[in-house]
Amino acid sequence: MEIFASTPRLILRELIPADAAGMFELDSDEAVHLYLGNKPVRTIEESREVIQFIRQQYRENGIGRWAVIEKDTNRFVGWAGLKLVKEPTNGHVNYYDLGYRFIKKYWGKGYATECAHACLDYGFNRLRLENIYAMADVKNDASKRVLEKAGFSLDGTFYEDQTMLNWFTISREAWNRSHN
Repeated sequence: MEIFASTPRLILRELIPADAAGMFELDSDEAVHLYLGNKPVRTIEESREVIQFIRQQYRENGIGRWAVIEKDTNRFVGWAGLKLVKEPTNGHVNYYDLGYRFIKKYWGKGYATECAHACLDYGFNRLRLENIYAMADVKNDASKRVLEKAGFSLDGTFYEDQTMLNWFTISREAWNRSHN
């Protein structure tokens, strides 16, 4: 199992089939899905399928969302990472999207911001990407704060599936300026 990044409190590693129970706890919670179209999973089998889908992205694209594990407890707390998006979104195609999702009891601990920094470092310094993008429901103030703390700039809004989303951008140049 590959570890992609580590922070003082967290390990970001590949998602594996053994993460199914944690993924189910995460994605079956309606509160977690409030700004995600409110379509929580209903069975652990659906979580297993999500893990297999992400593992396929690793094989096809060399990147995908990663499991986030607390170092102190070795507990699965959610996922974070970069994803290559090949479908058109807000006028972009074949771009790298930063995303994260955490089990509700781990909200408010700064894990999303910690993971965002680790993912951006990986994207800009290991993958040598020029830009990384992110999006969040315009009503999701917590996610907007995470992205701004990570260095993203709000770069407009757009609609997807009748939901208004904020579009965020960060360039390698901006990342390097803030981390040198």
